[in-house]
Amino acid sequence: MNGVIELLLVVSIIGLLMARRASRFLWTAVLGAGLCYWGIFRNPPAPAELAAWVLFVLLAALLILTPLRRRLVMQPLLAAYRRVMPAMSDTERAALEAGTVWWEADLFTGQPDWRRLRGFAAPKLSPEEQAFLDGPVEELCGMIDDWEITEELRDLTPQTWDTMKRQGFFGMIIPRRYGGLEFSANAHSLVVLKVASVSISAGVTVMVPNSLGPAKLLLSYGTEAQKDYYLPRLANGTEIPCFALTGPEAGSDAASMPDTGVVCRQAHDGKADVLGIRLNWEKRYITLGPVATLLGLAFHLYDPDHLIGEKEDIGITLALIPTDAPGVEIGSRHFPMNQSFMNGPNRGTDVFIPMDWVIGGQERVGMGWRMLMNCLSDGRAISLPALSTAAGKKMSRAVGAYAAVRKQFRLPIGKFEGISEVLARIVGNTYVMNAARGFTTAAIDSGEDPSVASAIVKYHLTERMRLVVNDAMDILGGCGISMGPKNFVARGYEALPIGITVEGANILTRNLIIFGQGALRCHPYLFREMQAADRSDVETFDETLRSHASHIMSITVRSLFYGLTGSRLMGAPVTGSRENHYRKFSRLCLAFAVTTEMALMSLGGSLKRKESLSGRLGDVLSLLYLGSAVLKHHHDHGEPDDELPVLEWACADLQFHIQERLYEVLDNLPNRFVAMLTRLLTFPLGKPCKRPRDALGHRVAGLILVPGAVRDRLTEGVYLPRDADASLARLDDALVKTAAAEPALRKLRRAMQEGILPRGDPEEFIDSGLSAGVITDQEATGIRAAIEARTIVIQVDEFPPEYLTKEHEAWSSSRAAG
Repeated sequence: MNGVIELLLVVSIIGLLMARRASRFLWTAVLGAGLCYWGIFRNPPAPAELAAWVLFVLLAALLILTPLRRRLVMQPLLAAYRRVMPAMSDTERAALEAGTVWWEADLFTGQPDWRRLRGFAAPKLSPEEQAFLDGPVEELCGMIDDWEITEELRDLTPQTWDTMKRQGFFGMIIPRRYGGLEFSANAHSLVVLKVASVSISAGVTVMVPNSLGPAKLLLSYGTEAQKDYYLPRLANGTEIPCFALTGPEAGSDAASMPDTGVVCRQAHDGKADVLGIRLNWEKRYITLGPVATLLGLAFHLYDPDHLIGEKEDIGITLALIPTDAPGVEIGSRHFPMNQSFMNGPNRGTDVFIPMDWVIGGQERVGMGWRMLMNCLSDGRAISLPALSTAAGKKMSRAVGAYAAVRKQFRLPIGKFEGISEVLARIVGNTYVMNAARGFTTAAIDSGEDPSVASAIVKYHLTERMRLVVNDAMDILGGCGISMGPKNFVARGYEALPIGITVEGANILTRNLIIFGQGALRCHPYLFREMQAADRSDVETFDETLRSHASHIMSITVRSLFYGLTGSRLMGAPVTGSRENHYRKFSRLCLAFAVTTEMALMSLGGSLKRKESLSGRLGDVLSLLYLGSAVLKHHHDHGEPDDELPVLEWACADLQFHIQERLYEVLDNLPNRFVAMLTRLLTFPLGKPCKRPRDALGHRVAGLILVPGAVRDRLTEGVYLPRDADASLARLDDALVKTAAAEPALRKLRRAMQEGILPRGDPEEFIDSGLSAGVITDQEATGIRAAIEARTIVIQVDEFPPEYLTKEHEAWSSSRAAG
């Protein structure tokens, strides 16, 4: 028994030293004390004791004597590390170094500081920003008719264009000194959200000038002369901008673009000998391209005659080109998924531009890729998440109302468990999207530029938008597939691939960027090790590698301990029912950190090429980020009890999928021994996380089946039309009238149970109930009003045959005419 106790004591001491990341001096002292105890009290054989002391002295010398350790151990390790370290191109390095590291780095440590999270600034609006949302944005939304835009005009109305320009919608990110609105990221996001809730075409038109485009690049890199000239014109809509990056041969692989510029001299604008660039390019999928007056262009610059330096291959460069410049071909249109925002190709043949048209001037030639990487966050982190959240909030409000008023078998369809399950997904995913949207914009407004987080929210929010809109279509059925002005979901359904495709295709973002960039940028030690190896810096390599080893030992021991104890002893910043959410995310964060280290150790640089594994690890990092956003959002809003079902559903759903992705990583890890060991360390007692329970899902669904404060908060930010004939206004009206009629209907049902009225549909016995005194005249009027409102909202659009035939004939005729 004493031997067992001693063994447990030794294991406990070693575990504690590992978990607490003990210094090498403490390790040496404890090991020496252990050997002394063994020699004095256990009387071991002399040869064994001598061997143990020799080994201890050697180990202690390596731990304590830094020069000896670096010469005998670290220099050979550094040489081996350099041999297996994956090569990194300049474009990859620029992408890695873009932006800042934020909360994602906490997640990689396996020990997120929840109190720090709760202390981050909450998303907020200034009085001017709120006034803009309540005034010009409401005005703009009120004049938008999405059916007119997408079906009849294939364009925004002239009045809409004029309002966007006049009210400064294209200058939200431009400082006031240049005539812009100088809005925060949160305000920018909420403007796009509200406009997109009415029309995706209008939302995209608003978001593009304020994301990746000339204004953002000018603000970050433009010369003072460029800023002074262009920013006021962009702010007031005199210039309509676009940015041409994607071409037929270079989409996600923009670094290999074939579009070229050659440094040369020629006559320009009345001057005989101007230093400039002769450009040839072909671009496509350029939003606002067909109406743009100012073209931002990315191209590969060469200087064969060495007019500006010794290098011939200068690299990717960015320039601003007026679209009326000689040789620029612009004006054609693409037709993206029945949306009517302006999008099209452009080309240039032997277009000469003076050198001062390069963004930032000649000093910035060859720096285009780094400039682009540093400016991608607005589209990824602000605009597309806002558009996705708009879809979720609108579907929650509209489909919830529809499910509450639409009846089958005498019951609202929202009462059926199958529909309730889908409604819960819509609400839960929307809650997650809105939380992540606000969490990320608040970070940007605090001065962060979180490049990994921007990729996370771009990918996961556009994917959740796809889930939400598909779920909405399942509930709406024929109402959802019948096109027309009354249909509030079909255009959003058609537009789903747009968000999935732009600002980096989602497959690429998931499999190469989120974890590929995240592991190097956010890992506490990996990038520093690579930098030290690249510089052959033995001192830094030694310090970083020792810290890394200590980190691995710590997270491994803690993961096993908390796995065996069910995370009950983990700390949390709150108590009560919300406490367990923090603990579970902490435990899963530890499991992610351990799995990441095991994957890196077993696969090394080849993990970069294991895209499926990298994608799953990226999913885990992303879901942890989304979970953090949900907890922060709930905290920022005062932790209201009436939203607790949504919080619980969202956390349970995220935790379950984190667990499943980790299991998938381990199921597919090539080294099976490492996979089994990792599973033992991370999930020693099996899977701890379950899907949200059915009863919880029904409670979540119920929140949007009745009018009230919770439903309004969950869908806050969508445009609520003042036109009583608009689809959403009619749905809201029908929901209110249906809820108001329900007490009277209950009276009729009770009368049927008591035999006062015949059994059947209570709506068919209004007059009988009135005659029997079961309900009052006012209650009867309320039931009839609810029936009338329901009848209106379940109708779908009808068209005479000649309308569709005429449209088809017009298209066929124009196509035949060439």
